[in-house]
Amino acid sequence: MTNRPNEPWYSCLPSCETRVPCGHGRHIVRWEAGQLQLPEHPDAEAELVLAALGGEKAGCVVLAETWGRYASDLSVLTIGSRGPADKIAVSWEDVEAARQAGQHGGAGGFAGLRRSPLRRPASAMAAPGGHSARQRQVQAELERVVDRNKDLLSLLALGDGFNLRLAGQVAAAHADSADASARSVLVTAITGRLALIAEQWLGIDPDQVVVSRHDGPGWGRTELTGRAAGRRLRVSLPPGWLARVWACGLALTGRHLVVGVDRAGWPDARVLAVRAPGHEPVLLDVHDGRDGTDDAPHWEV
Repeated sequence: MTNRPNEPWYSCLPSCETRVPCGHGRHIVRWEAGQLQLPEHPDAEAELVLAALGGEKAGCVVLAETWGRYASDLSVLTIGSRGPADKIAVSWEDVEAARQAGQHGGAGGFAGLRRSPLRRPASAMAAPGGHSARQRQVQAELERVVDRNKDLLSLLALGDGFNLRLAGQVAAAHADSADASARSVLVTAITGRLALIAEQWLGIDPDQVVVSRHDGPGWGRTELTGRAAGRRLRVSLPPGWLARVWACGLALTGRHLVVGVDRAGWPDARVLAVRAPGHEPVLLDVHDGRDGTDDAPHWEV
């Protein structure tokens, strides 16, 4: 990538905010400069202390804790939107319905799980209360799944702007990982998002896009092979592309595929972009004409 080391991945993103359920009303939650902020809870740490002593924890504080738990969780990249054409609509009413379903023994989320009575093997030793250790283990696992689903639903309910930023934070956290599993998830995540972009860029079927990871100096490569139904777009990109380019809304700008950021900033930046597969990238000065209150920037040359 061409980003300077002192430029954080989110340098091309404006702040965004939304209102979330908290107590008997709704409070503002804001994302700015890589951080989730609670402007209506200036002393969130003190509130956590009170909650630990038996007080009720504010909805905004619960949400901030949830955000923190998933800020490096790769599963975020598998459930979130892949771009403007891949909308995921989750409302706070959906989150509340999931919470109530969980209280009544339902899955409490989108996994479709339903709890059913467990049959105990004859050889199982009964534990106090008539439940075997295995039953308690399965029950605990189901409850973890329910809680995780509710967490993810609440994050999706924040809207596309927040989810772009959370995906960027997760991708940035793993961009330099040597772990094979993390590397594989990042390539899969880039492939899913780049496939939709390539369809807009070239009119190519998303299934004909092949992505590989680029390591080392330089930005990578693009290549269009084959003809008609047999053609393939082969793209090699650094893992940091997902955070620094895609999550910042820069991926397709001025009919160019953006492959790197030369000078980060908002609302003005300079990017490295490819006009067509196989071509060398050029530098483009780009500007975001929105005022920063929309979900995501809209860059133009």
